[in-house]
Amino acid sequence: MIKRIGRIWRGWSRWRRAGVSGLFALLLALLPVAGAALALGRQYSGDPSDQARTRGRDALWLGHAWVDGRKGEADVAALTRLLAGTGVRDLYVHTGPLEHDGSLPTDRYPRARQFLAEVHRELPGLRVQAWLGDVVRPEKDGLELADRTVRDRITAASGQVLDLGFDGVHYDLEPIRSGSAGFLALLDQAHALTAARGVPLSVATPQIDPLPGLHALSATVFDHGKWWSQAYFAEVARRVEQVAVMSYDTGMPVRSLYGGYVAQQTTLALEVTPPQVDLLMGLPAYQDDTFGHRGSAETVAAAVRGARLGLDRTAPGRPNFGLALYVDFTATPADWAAYRAGWS
Repeated sequence: MIKRIGRIWRGWSRWRRAGVSGLFALLLALLPVAGAALALGRQYSGDPSDQARTRGRDALWLGHAWVDGRKGEADVAALTRLLAGTGVRDLYVHTGPLEHDGSLPTDRYPRARQFLAEVHRELPGLRVQAWLGDVVRPEKDGLELADRTVRDRITAASGQVLDLGFDGVHYDLEPIRSGSAGFLALLDQAHALTAARGVPLSVATPQIDPLPGLHALSATVFDHGKWWSQAYFAEVARRVEQVAVMSYDTGMPVRSLYGGYVAQQTTLALEVTPPQVDLLMGLPAYQDDTFGHRGSAETVAAAVRGARLGLDRTAPGRPNFGLALYVDFTATPADWAAYRAGWS
């Protein structure tokens, strides 16, 4: 049989052999992709138990309009009604952005004190954290976290917002490369400050390598820090009270693959997040259609179900777990309904 195949092969023209070889190579290349897709589909299969429901440790990212004067007391009243009956405990309110040197101009949050007073009056028990963010070097022209002076200014900005009455500090600095020593040093400095004030330090993080070493491949080939190694994620999680995984912008084309990916990410994060640290999985409450985000695939409903499946399989009894909705100004009534129905 092998000799016969060999004779047939030799009888083909060079172009036909090249075409068949190319097709065979393509099929071989697609096999890992197909295998990964099947694996994610399996991650999304089954039904989560009722044990995988809200623990009252959820969060909501809020835009800058809440502290710059565009929203007022009537909006806080509407927010109070919106959050009634949910598990939202933390609000991440965009109070930056930071300057590229790490400082925070005081004119960026003229209504912060008033907003905090209104929320603390209308929603007692909720923590309002100052969301501080900026882009980061070397990928972007932004913060240089390897520079101690820059880290000192970010830490000073954190104290600045705590002096306003915020109940914690939430960092969203992007893109942090896996292994960044400067980021770990910043967290050590900032945590000393927040611990002394008795408030939480939280951080928004990239996703964890779905395949070993993918973070290194992304940085080398695409010059983009898309993922973190699981070990580096653990290093970050040990330095804070709360981790919110930005489990969206995955490029997944269909809902089942995206939901399976969130289930996988939930498991990977749960495996290395200390039990006393709150782990939150992000929910994509926005409808963009870009290369990295398909609105029809990355839905709140799929993310909720995926997170529940991952929690149920990995740590169903873990109390320090929640979901974080991104972001208030794009979330639709359907997004809120999906969050409530799937998680409450």
